[in-house]
Amino acid sequence: QVQPVESGGGLVQPGGSLTLSCEAFRLTSDYHIAWFRQVPGKEREGVACISSVGDFTWYDYSVGGRFTISRDVAKNTTYLQMNNLRPEDTAVYYCALTSISDGSFIWDSAEIYDAWGQGTQVTVSS
Repeated sequence: QVQPVESGGGLVQPGGSLTLSCEAFRLTSDYHIAWFRQVPGKEREGVACISSVGDFTWYDYSVGGRFTISRDVAKNTTYLQMNNLRPEDTAVYYCALTSISDGSFIWDSAEIYDAWGQGTQVTVSS
């Protein structure tokens, strides 16, 4: 079982930037990797996803143009570059892996993901 590990969260002022990292050792190229976020009292929501070989990406409309997901297959690491952060981006951010790539793949459906990290807190506040 591949277990992803997130890092890079923290406190940042509105308009600032952060880069989250997700390391997944022994990961093969068969996995799509996504970032989700969750605030207390709300369901986990998909933020961005990158395909197994990095040729496709998906974003939630709320982060399009501000967040960029990328993947270094050689380093088994996926990144989420977050720019122009807003207070509403405050959440615990989770990295998730899925081996599903057929017609049942819905990138922002949490149910299809096989493994989850522990999460990293991102707080956007002045």
